[in-house]
Amino acid sequence: MDTLLKLTQGFENFHIGNLVMLVIGGVLILLAITKEYEPMLLLPIGFGAILANIPLSSAIGKDGFLTVLYNAGISSELFPILIFIAVGAMIDFTPLIKQPVTIFFGAAAQFGIFMALLLAVMCNWIWPGIFTLKEAAAIGIIGAADGPTSIFVGNLFAQKYIGAITVAAYSYMSLVPIIQPPVIKALTTKKERLIRMEPNYNQNLSKPVKVLFPIIVTVIAGLIAPMSVALIGSLMFGNLIRECGVLDRLSKTAQNELASLVTLLLGITIGSTMGADQFLNWNTALIFAIGILAFIFDTAGGVLFAKFINLFLKKKINPMIGAAGISAFPMSARVIQRIAQKEDPTNFVLMQSIGANVAGQVGSVMAGALVLAILA
Repeated sequence: MDTLLKLTQGFENFHIGNLVMLVIGGVLILLAITKEYEPMLLLPIGFGAILANIPLSSAIGKDGFLTVLYNAGISSELFPILIFIAVGAMIDFTPLIKQPVTIFFGAAAQFGIFMALLLAVMCNWIWPGIFTLKEAAAIGIIGAADGPTSIFVGNLFAQKYIGAITVAAYSYMSLVPIIQPPVIKALTTKKERLIRMEPNYNQNLSKPVKVLFPIIVTVIAGLIAPMSVALIGSLMFGNLIRECGVLDRLSKTAQNELASLVTLLLGITIGSTMGADQFLNWNTALIFAIGILAFIFDTAGGVLFAKFINLFLKKKINPMIGAAGISAFPMSARVIQRIAQKEDPTNFVLMQSIGANVAGQVGSVMAGALVLAILA
């Protein structure tokens, strides 16, 4: 009888919340496989959610391997840092350096962060005490369209919502091709979408410029917002490895093995935080609703800022590239190019969009650091 009781413990502790979360985990895996929505993250996250919602699971808890990974990689903020080193090694900042104006789009497209923060705070008018100011800030960072930054800030300000914040951030990043086009078309005319840009990409950047860029950005960003040094420093360190020309093996390792391994561990660890008792509540639903609005405001902010700049320019900027200022690299830039070519198959704005997109990587980190510095 004792043996039979032990074998039925899992079934006895199984409840409807576990079932719902198992279904959610399965849906994430299905989307990763069939739709290829951020498969490197959604699949591990979905499977991690399954592991966390099996009653009495040995994968979580004091000695569970997922709890060990969480303490070692998320609580210590190690995984986001390692991810940023890998991302930095993948990024080519050349389009940004050649067209410095795109840095402003990387700033303007962070508008959604602060709008989302305000929306989260305003929720307290309807449900008093639902989110603290720090939790609202962590929710707002979903608008950075940057998973590592969302995890970094969420771990400091809203640990109990880190699963919802991370899943929302990565899910909406994968839905950028669906979210951005309607917003862009609503805010631009056909004439504006047909604007051709003539960037001078014939000039060659010298190696010293490429090497100095990550160093200078780190110092300036660090002086402006010291809280950004961990994230911006790791991002630029990865880029320095890429551009220095003497660490090709390390650069390739960062881009491939390091990125793949850390992404794998990060995804399944984040999934383990999606327990039914923490995930299935109205707060989570609000976080997802605010998150989608944050992405819409990001897109609108970038496009409207580009239209504003055009008021003072003789050679107009295609305002669509402002939407690429979000940090969803390089997906957003590809979306902009796809829209441009639908309007005119001979119009190419990909390089300008890439410039705004990599500016968004820097902008999202700086915005997150400012939020941390103000509220820490």
